[in-house]
Amino acid sequence: MEKVFDISLKNRKLLYKFLKETPKENLLEIPNGFRNNIWWNIAHVVVTQQLLVYKLGGQQMRVEEALVDKFKKGTAPDGTATDEEIALIGDLLISTVEWAKKDYEDGIFTTYNTYATSVDVTLEKVEDALAFNNFHEGIHLGAVLALSKVVGGKAN
Repeated sequence: MEKVFDISLKNRKLLYKFLKETPKENLLEIPNGFRNNIWWNIAHVVVTQQLLVYKLGGQQMRVEEALVDKFKKGTAPDGTATDEEIALIGDLLISTVEWAKKDYEDGIFTTYNTYATSVDVTLEKVEDALAFNNFHEGIHLGAVLALSKVVGGKAN
C-alpha cells in the first residue's frame, strides 16, 4: 500500500502546483466544450477521496459536509471561489492523503460498504477504494491539464 499512497501524494502535489500557480480567473473559467473548470476538478478530488475512503469505510470524513456537497459527483462549478476556499483546498490536497495513510496504517478501516463506481469497478474494501481513487484522480489531473491548455494554464 506504500506505493498507492506515494502515487496519490505525487498526483496531489501536481494538482497543488496548478492550484497555486494558475491565476484565479483561469482557475474559475469554464471554456467552451467543457462542463467544469480547474478549480472544481481539484476540489472534487479532495471530497471524492473522503467519500470513497472514509464515508464508505464507515469513518467520519475529515472535511466539512458543505464542501462535499459543493464538489461531489454530479455537482457543477458555480463560478466562484474565495481566497479562503482556495487556501483550504490547497491545505487539504496534501493533508487528506497524509491522514488516510496514517489512518490506514493505524487500522481504523475495519469495514467497507461495497460500492459500484460509474466505470463499473466494484469497491469491496478500503484497499480497493485507495487504488481506485488514484485512477479517479488521474482522470481529473488529465482534465486539469486539458483545461490548463485552453485557459492559459499556470502562471509563468
